[in-house]
Amino acid sequence: MIYDLPTSLTVCGEVYEIRSDYRAVLDVIAALNDAELSNQERLLVALFIFYPEFDNMPPEHCRDAIRQCFWFINGGKDGDDDQTGSPKLMDWEQDFPHIVGAINRVMGREIRKDADLHWWTFLGAYMEIGDCTFAQIVRIRDARARGKKLDKQDQEWYAKNRHLVDLKTHYTEAESDLLKLWGGG
Repeated sequence: MIYDLPTSLTVCGEVYEIRSDYRAVLDVIAALNDAELSNQERLLVALFIFYPEFDNMPPEHCRDAIRQCFWFINGGKDGDDDQTGSPKLMDWEQDFPHIVGAINRVMGREIRKDADLHWWTFLGAYMEIGDCTFAQIVRIRDARARGKKLDKQDQEWYAKNRHLVDLKTHYTEAESDLLKLWGGG
């Protein structure tokens, strides 16, 4: 068990400070999902965001630095849960307004006013959000992804709130330009 909230990680035997605030981790996740970047660029941007002294890190530490970063993002667990084939049910960027509202309720305060809120504290509150708009969004996404029929109340709610439920597709600039040529953008 880990009782402390880490603000540094050991990479290849050396201790490196990390940005442990939830906003930095959400920025890392956004970088990892950036369709405009190559896989290598995504990882480099994520590491620059996560490790304040990344530019001083030897290149041979990068692989372990990535592994440690993912371990931290996963709340101190190794990412060995195979999610391949599972439907995507949430998007940190798109759903943030609904997530933060629910976390505010759990935490009993406006977390965006906190100068620093550790990612693991944020993640713990996220896991406890319970019944709320965000939970409704995810539940309907899950039902639709599994091909389950929505009951009448959920059908009505979905019809009024498609813009909240439907996950937006993120296109690269080139893909967007192509869609515009085809009349779809």
